[in-house]
Amino acid sequence: MLRNTQSHVMNPKKTFALAVGLALFLLPLFLDFEGLSLMGHITLGIFLLAAVFWILEPIPIYATSLLVIFLQIVFLSVQGPLYQLSEVPSATPLPVEGEVWEIPAAALQEEDAVLVLENGKQAGVVPVTVTGSNAETVTVRSDELSTESRLVIDGDHWLLDFEVPSYTVYLNALANPIIILFLGGFVLAGAAVKYQLDRNLTRVILRPFGTKPARVTMGLMLVTATLSAFMSNTATTAMMMTVIIPIVAQLDPDDRYRIGVALAIPFAANVGGIATPIGTPPNAIAIGALQAHGIQIAFGTWMMLAVPLVVVILFFVWWLLLRVYPAKGERIVLDLSGRFNVSGKAITLYFVFGLTVLLWVSEAWHGLSSSVVAFFPIVALTAFRVVEIDEIRNLPWEVLWLMAGGIALGVAMQDTGLAEWLIGLIRWDLMGAFVVICVFGFVAAGLSNFISNTVAASLLVPLAISLGVSGMLADAASLEINAIIIAVGASLGMALPISTPPNAIAMSTGMLRTPDMARMGVIIALVGLPVAFVLAKFLWPLLVGN
Repeated sequence: MLRNTQSHVMNPKKTFALAVGLALFLLPLFLDFEGLSLMGHITLGIFLLAAVFWILEPIPIYATSLLVIFLQIVFLSVQGPLYQLSEVPSATPLPVEGEVWEIPAAALQEEDAVLVLENGKQAGVVPVTVTGSNAETVTVRSDELSTESRLVIDGDHWLLDFEVPSYTVYLNALANPIIILFLGGFVLAGAAVKYQLDRNLTRVILRPFGTKPARVTMGLMLVTATLSAFMSNTATTAMMMTVIIPIVAQLDPDDRYRIGVALAIPFAANVGGIATPIGTPPNAIAIGALQAHGIQIAFGTWMMLAVPLVVVILFFVWWLLLRVYPAKGERIVLDLSGRFNVSGKAITLYFVFGLTVLLWVSEAWHGLSSSVVAFFPIVALTAFRVVEIDEIRNLPWEVLWLMAGGIALGVAMQDTGLAEWLIGLIRWDLMGAFVVICVFGFVAAGLSNFISNTVAASLLVPLAISLGVSGMLADAASLEINAIIIAVGASLGMALPISTPPNAIAMSTGMLRTPDMARMGVIIALVGLPVAFVLAKFLWPLLVGN
């Protein structure tokens, strides 16, 4: 037992990942990148460490997000030791006679002026008239100086270039409105599973599709996508895989329809999550980053942007799976027995669920933000004890932590100028707005095949936002569209079992082989992304950027 524990602790891959991450964290501190402030160098180190830890996972990815927030508090906040132990080099003017003062030569700035500090911060520029000088000191005349004045003697000091924020700027990521939005979604989803609302909706929705294989597949995909739009796509996939087990059991072992129906569930869950802001974390990352720049995307507006795309991609996936994995038989029998729970708590859940969704989709009419609406089911379902304390404890808090780390990293990249500096390394203006959108979409999809789609969005969205804020793109809508296309691309990266939790769940059933998933996943991305690009070119600008 001791030997196994020691082997786990000394895992060479994790040790290598830890070493690389820590080395990259320290590397920017020993380099001088032109145009990047000291705080930008520190943030670059945090960014590189987060990227390595999120990709190679020497520690859990949610722990990496918490580490990001902790490092930002320590190194970037006013309460951190770096700020507490640092001060701008300064000196006090020495009185000579009347309004004549002697100051260090280093304190004299261009155009005969000095920088004055107040409470350790730059308070303003004071003009002076030079009356004499030597190698170390300058004699100046000014009626604005006093023996209480503190004059800056290092005009390039990093504290003058960076408005050091409070630690709450980074801790607030844990209670960002987008986090509350997802928390409300988690509470609703947990209650729906507890009272089997999801299963009963599945039974009701599937009944009209009959017994033909093509229609059964369509029904399964529509149910999965619909549930994934409002619930965790992981939980939806886990439930729907149990629904298709009896279907697979009645098929011949050599019937290729078995593979098609097994692939239909995770693919529909991944695509369905695109439809709403709470469908998948990348959507929240994009919306949260836009909100940080004063850009609001209403729940209903997001659905108007995303639902047409989801419908087109779902139809294509359905057609593709039926073509590649046709059924041998002409009839599939489904067990659709069951009934709705009519207990008082279940009825309360139905009312709260329906009212919440109604308020979400009508946000443009009543003006309550989707995050405020999301707080309603949290309050109502806990107040009426529809959701008990054990269900609250079992919510996927690690997902919220992961998202918070991405939000906090985006804030730091913006505030320290790192995102703008990274954007400036590439001549984006030579590409044009539409080409940039395409590049971000393909990069997001490619990355998401190998790392968490939330992580991919966390790394790319701040860069895309900075590109729009910097003015390198001609039209205002490009800022929003860049962020949205990254969220979409991240959800379409589903070619491998490790790409998304729904893929992993589907593979764990033993019904699938990796080559089947990889081939279909690549085709879906290669078709789905161009569809998204067309909508981004012609439809989405009509709905955003106004």
